[in-house]
Amino acid sequence: MHTLKVPTEINLLGHDEQALRLARVYEGMRKAGIEAALVRNLANIYYLTGRIYRGFIYLNPALDGPRYFVRQPNHLTGHGVHMIRKPEEIPSKLAGEGLSHPSSIAIELDSVCYAESVRLAKAMGMQAPETNLSPVMRGARAVKTSFEQELIKRSGVKHSLVYERIPHLYQEGMTDIEFQIEIERASRLEGCLGIFRVGGDDMELFMGNILTGENADTPSPYDFAMGGEGLNPSLPVGANGTVIKPGLPVMVDANGNYTGYMTDMTRCFVADKAREEAVKANQLSIEICKTLAAMMKPGVAAADLYKKAFAMAEDAGMADSFMGHRSHAGFVGHGLGIEINEAPVIAPRSRDILEAGNVIAIEPKFVIPGMGAVGIENTYIVGEEAPAECVTTAPEQIMLLD
Repeated sequence: MHTLKVPTEINLLGHDEQALRLARVYEGMRKAGIEAALVRNLANIYYLTGRIYRGFIYLNPALDGPRYFVRQPNHLTGHGVHMIRKPEEIPSKLAGEGLSHPSSIAIELDSVCYAESVRLAKAMGMQAPETNLSPVMRGARAVKTSFEQELIKRSGVKHSLVYERIPHLYQEGMTDIEFQIEIERASRLEGCLGIFRVGGDDMELFMGNILTGENADTPSPYDFAMGGEGLNPSLPVGANGTVIKPGLPVMVDANGNYTGYMTDMTRCFVADKAREEAVKANQLSIEICKTLAAMMKPGVAAADLYKKAFAMAEDAGMADSFMGHRSHAGFVGHGLGIEINEAPVIAPRSRDILEAGNVIAIEPKFVIPGMGAVGIENTYIVGEEAPAECVTTAPEQIMLLD
């Protein structure tokens, strides 16, 4: 059995790639008036090192690089690595290098719980956490380097290959969950990592969202474009065991994490012939995606993209079904990368302005009462000029299940 040997060097990104990412973080810290910061969030640790470990990263632009305080695993090596049992050891480790103690320190208050944030603040000589690092990290991660974009493109290739196989995975009489399991199997065999990282603590999802029939109109507590009842109240979203019926669309929004960086893609399928109303809604979704891709370039307001999408739905007489029916999502797109819900957010009150290097999923979807969910979703990379590059290339028309 082949075993992948992961290098013990803590920085798997290489010096140049890490320097690009640190430069964005340090610039954000400078603008926010942050002298030093302590990174705890796993997604941010992965962003800054290319690996996951339990511990912290100490950031101070005045130093010759980050300092890594590792609790587990205990075999990592490299410049600035310190093994610790608890965060209270961090100040003494810094002092051991002859480094002065910062007068203040920022912590990721959006993801670190209150008790831990207070503990970290006290460990660093403060009575309570003072400054939030999360907006700085969110802003830095919103603009992908060329290397990150390449990883996203590689995920897009594999993601698209799986979607092209989906029609052949169907068997007559299947339920939505049985169909989803076959899609998940094909995805894992293609190399999907399985994990679907979502920022925040009020959204959860396993591998994807497969919807057919009336279940697509079931509201979910999560801020997703589509809902679904799910199989259990502990995870109330997605497939619920509905039998796939001829003529009713099956919407597939499945995991695209093949490289640690995700793509997001939705396509619709149907057993037998698709109904005219479903074809019309799906074509409108395709047209909205193309229109927004042609608008996406640096300097464009995210809110303007949403307004254009909604106007197109309204002009087509489908505003009531746009982004839901009984429950409407308040966006038509979102940034993604290490997590599925990064900046920018394509919403009516978003203040985000597009930058080159943004990676954005556009998902104009419709829920038609009595029929189900219809529409597509694509992942785009924003360049210096429009249109944005689409990296999810599976056929966009409603595909016939074999």
